[in-house]
Amino acid sequence: MKRSFPLLFLAATLLSCSSEQEVQDTAETDATAVVVTPTLTKAWETDTVMTTAESTLYDKEANIIYVSNIQGDHSTKDGKGFIATMSPDGSVRNLTWVTGLNAPKGLAKMGDKLYVTDIDELVEINIADSTIANRYPVQGATFLNDAATDGEKVYFSDSGTGKVHVLENGQVNTVAEGMEGINGIAFNEEGELFILDGKGLRQYGLQDQSSRFVNETVTGGDGLVIIDDSTYIASRWQGEIYLIRNGKEELLLDTKEQESNTADIDYIEDEKLVLVPTFLKNRVVAYKLDY
Repeated sequence: MKRSFPLLFLAATLLSCSSEQEVQDTAETDATAVVVTPTLTKAWETDTVMTTAESTLYDKEANIIYVSNIQGDHSTKDGKGFIATMSPDGSVRNLTWVTGLNAPKGLAKMGDKLYVTDIDELVEINIADSTIANRYPVQGATFLNDAATDGEKVYFSDSGTGKVHVLENGQVNTVAEGMEGINGIAFNEEGELFILDGKGLRQYGLQDQSSRFVNETVTGGDGLVIIDDSTYIASRWQGEIYLIRNGKEELLLDTKEQESNTADIDYIEDEKLVLVPTFLKNRVVAYKLDY
């Protein structure tokens, strides 16, 4: 018995040291994970072939990027606006895929149709033959902006009136009002609506008109991408892009000094590419996101 006690003591000591080392290693690993800083690294950019590029939308099914181009004043009905198509590698497929628009902005795809906001109407485009199928006038609209879909209906914002409208069965109705500075809208996989307006990023309940703020720092946002239940990418038109995680914002990009705008962005998840229409710089720029 006396001879075995030192061995037992030695074993217990070694086990204790091993456990303490494991705890220390785990703590160091956790600490390393916490301090990872998100970054955007430029992957490619187009030449200045776009004209007032306002919005990008990635169509995963067709592996195509749609780009709305205002080509003129953002609120003038001049017929100069157009939609371009691109490949995810940055090459332009068809610069004038659809023409005859005025000041096209937000884009949304549902089924075999592409929808684009155009000042005071929502335009429906047949993707198969790139023809305009319908135009839906919106009474009282002054500055229709972003568009999104929950898979069944098309929703779109009016920055001029502070409203959110919906297109359902060929009819346009208003589903939200009183949102000053509203622009970017997006739906998560559960069909919940998120909104960027003058007060920040909020989740909005369409059934009960409830509102819950996710972040109140990134105000006056433009483009909105939902990555998961707690992670979002939001742009400000002047030249800022933020990553919002668990309610906290982190500045990813600031191009204000270069006067390069960051308008209605989109995201290619498989490649982790953020697609940025630069508006007055007449380019689309893609950045690789690391976070």
